[in-house]
Amino acid sequence: PYYDPELRPLTGLDEPVAQFVLEHGTTKKFLKSWFELLDVVMPGYVQEGKSLLSIAVGCTGGQHRSVAIARATAEHLTSQGYRVTLFHRDLDAAQKKSQQAE
Repeated sequence: PYYDPELRPLTGLDEPVAQFVLEHGTTKKFLKSWFELLDVVMPGYVQEGKSLLSIAVGCTGGQHRSVAIARATAEHLTSQGYRVTLFHRDLDAAQKKSQQAE
């Protein structure tokens, strides 16, 4: 999305960027495997009595791909009945920086 002038100012929270990222063939393969892995390990994690799991997703700029994939991961885990808190470190930092400049 960074190299598309229409998508560059947007983030992975915006539908055009999320669609661009999530509809890519490589991303689809990754998410299929990623969700399958989560579906296998999460029940065991809970069964062991663990109540907190941190998952970090990164990309070059922290604005497009990682945001869309983190959101898709949160949606998947929520659909499986897990409670999820989603935090976008780089997006939140950029928003604070932008607000301070105003």
